[in-house]
Amino acid sequence: MTAGKLIAGAIVVIALVFGGFVYYMQVYHYYEEVKVSGSNDVELTVMASGAVEPILYEDFKAIDAESSPIRFRGCFSTSMSIPMLTETYEPYEGASPRNAPDWFDCFDAEMIGAEIDAGTAFVFTGQRNFEWGIDRVVAITDSGRGYVWHEINDCGDKAYDGSPLGKDCPPREVTPDVTPDVTSDGDY
Repeated sequence: MTAGKLIAGAIVVIALVFGGFVYYMQVYHYYEEVKVSGSNDVELTVMASGAVEPILYEDFKAIDAESSPIRFRGCFSTSMSIPMLTETYEPYEGASPRNAPDWFDCFDAEMIGAEIDAGTAFVFTGQRNFEWGIDRVVAITDSGRGYVWHEINDCGDKAYDGSPLGKDCPPREVTPDVTPDVTSDGDY
């Protein structure tokens, strides 16, 4: 075996180990299960008052990561009817669920997006500016399955791309020390 083949082999092995390390860090390491409170894990914004209030839910589970404000994903079920929800709570326009790691199998972004597009899932405002520039969004299907995730709002988009914020954006208390981790194909 020549020195060149040995060096090439070593480079391939190092690249594979490094790739595995990066994959593990992105998909497993940063995520933690969210501690369930049992009373206010799922909240929606009331259309009439703008107040945020908990809704009836069961079987809530969620994951989050401190590395990015948009890594939150949650799943639950509710017995509340879609007509009652749509008459009471603020809708959220333009939401698009982000992929979750495969091991968090209750949250399938493609399926949720298809239900939203088909009109069998309705998207509500959980809380605007849950964290500055980030909204918490809740989608609930006709069958009572619910999903929660975070969306970058218009103010967050402007702040992260350097555009002027405008009058509609709330005051920014602290400069975020983490830029949203938005990837083109994984969204992990």
